[in-house]
Amino acid sequence: MAKISTPVNRRILIIDDNQEIHGDFRKVIGAGPDAAGALAAAELALLGEQSPSGASPGYEVDSAYQGQEGVAKVQQALDEGRPYAMAFVDMRMPPGWDGLETIERLWAIDPDVQVVICSAHSDYDWTDVVARLDNSDKLLVVKKPFEAIEVLQCANALTRKWQNERIVRRQVETLEQAVDARTQGLETANKQLRHLATHDALTGLPNRVLMDDRLSQSIVVADRQGQTFAVLLADLDRFKLVNDSLGHRAGDELLKEVAQRLRSVVRDVDTVARLGGDEFVLIIAPSPERDAAQQVAKRIIDVLQASVRIAGIEIHTSPSIGIAFYPGDASTVETLLAHADAAMYFAKQRGRNNFQCFMPGMNTATQEKVKLESDLRVALEKKQFELHYQPKVNTATGIMHGAEALLRWKHPVHGSIPPAEFIPIAEESGLIGGIGAWVVREACRQARAWQVAGLPPLRVAVNLSPSQFRQGNIVEMIADALDLAGLEARFLEVELTESTVMSDPEESIAILEKLSKMGVLVSVDDFGTGYSSMSYLRRFPIDKLKIDRGFISEIMSRTEDASIVRAIISLAHSLKLKVVAEGVESTEQLEFLKTLGCDQYQGFHYSKALPVADFEALVRSRRYEEPELSEFDPGRTHSKLAVYRPR
Repeated sequence: MAKISTPVNRRILIIDDNQEIHGDFRKVIGAGPDAAGALAAAELALLGEQSPSGASPGYEVDSAYQGQEGVAKVQQALDEGRPYAMAFVDMRMPPGWDGLETIERLWAIDPDVQVVICSAHSDYDWTDVVARLDNSDKLLVVKKPFEAIEVLQCANALTRKWQNERIVRRQVETLEQAVDARTQGLETANKQLRHLATHDALTGLPNRVLMDDRLSQSIVVADRQGQTFAVLLADLDRFKLVNDSLGHRAGDELLKEVAQRLRSVVRDVDTVARLGGDEFVLIIAPSPERDAAQQVAKRIIDVLQASVRIAGIEIHTSPSIGIAFYPGDASTVETLLAHADAAMYFAKQRGRNNFQCFMPGMNTATQEKVKLESDLRVALEKKQFELHYQPKVNTATGIMHGAEALLRWKHPVHGSIPPAEFIPIAEESGLIGGIGAWVVREACRQARAWQVAGLPPLRVAVNLSPSQFRQGNIVEMIADALDLAGLEARFLEVELTESTVMSDPEESIAILEKLSKMGVLVSVDDFGTGYSSMSYLRRFPIDKLKIDRGFISEIMSRTEDASIVRAIISLAHSLKLKVVAEGVESTEQLEFLKTLGCDQYQGFHYSKALPVADFEALVRSRRYEEPELSEFDPGRTHSKLAVYRPR
């Protein structure tokens, strides 16, 4: 706290109708600083204190000869900012006010002035006098004739008292200001904490705590008024792809933009909340029209159609929306949200970018999804996963060069579950990282096991998910898997989707260069379905482009698809890359790919993905020969490997 300076005030007013009395006062207290200073020093000595160095202050004495004049001088002093510290007031001053009225009027103007009543009469009841003046502690009484020491003591004590009261007052004011500032700061902080406790930090929307409270209030209002209201649960389609491909910062920017657009389609009485992740909840206030909520859902779909430009890329998003009504669909907050979630999940199953109203039976599918996710968490521990292997074959010669490892789940109750059913759940739940790491380790182990068993050394390819590729330790994870299996890096190939490598090209180049230096081959999967940049593609240290099966399936019936495949093969060869066609199922497709110069293929025409034992049998049923170096990927130096030809 700052040190408060002592206000010095030695101004004294004498109010008495006797001019001689004024002279007496001036002789005692107005004779200069020496007399007053000597008295002050004597008082300090009695208290055991040392007199301060420097000149001793004297008194500044003014005179007034009637009460009215004295009050006027006090007012003038206040106006000039030089108030009196004290006043000596005579009790009787005919023909004007007496001392009591004068004091009352003085204090009405300046309540801080200290007063000494001077009287030569003893016919006053001093108890009544003091009571009339409200027992003030700013009042002393001195009877005439008085001793000089009495006047000096009064002057010194009361001027010092005036000064001390000012000091205390200023200290109190300073403390009050500090307390007010702290209080305002605490109120602001508490307000911020209350807001943070009830609102989402990213979007500023109400969070689940506030949403639950408003749902409870909506139920009370609906019950009291006999109305209905709706809950919409909106989930962004393929939002995880944005996070995995462009990073969480881009995902956050998308969420903030979506939040603003959702606010724009509802009324002030409605609520838009962020439930978590990419899920939003809208509470549509009581309305007599049931389709009011459906109209809101349509507006949400419309308003989200416009793209969002983030990190220089136009991002398109769409919602899947589930709607549940109170009280028709549910009577509690928990059930209402669960049914809206079930309807939303049904909307996803119906192709996404649509809305569905809850119907009995929908929640069964949601419960099955939750149960499947729970089972997925223990699948690794229970060794329920296995890898099947689909051959990769030279298009021109029919030589098998390797195989792609494909994940399968043998559920103890439901049997074999297709990857299309559990992979999306694994990605949404964050389990794909652990599962993907197991796939890499198991593929390396199996490739080495085949070599030890006397089978020819085949290269095994594994798919890396976007989140797995961006997790930060992908290079170390692959190196550890190779070391653990004792497998040379040249026998491992990793496949990445086009959108994965293009989401952050510079980072992808850094990662792929490390893998390439290790000797691991890199393929870009599903090429032609993403947003490749030719300037970056030529910089990527990759070995192969895999043409998406969607182009191969209609290559014989759609000239457009045939032209795309021809262009991809030409582009790849100009960049000295091999081309692999996926999903080859007929002789006609294979022959056409031969004419285009496609390097390798895989598909049912040669073999579907097989369990380990069946794949081994397929390999053993083929004879093999030493291939030419050209059989392998360009730009690399490999020792000759034995590969199989059909008998």
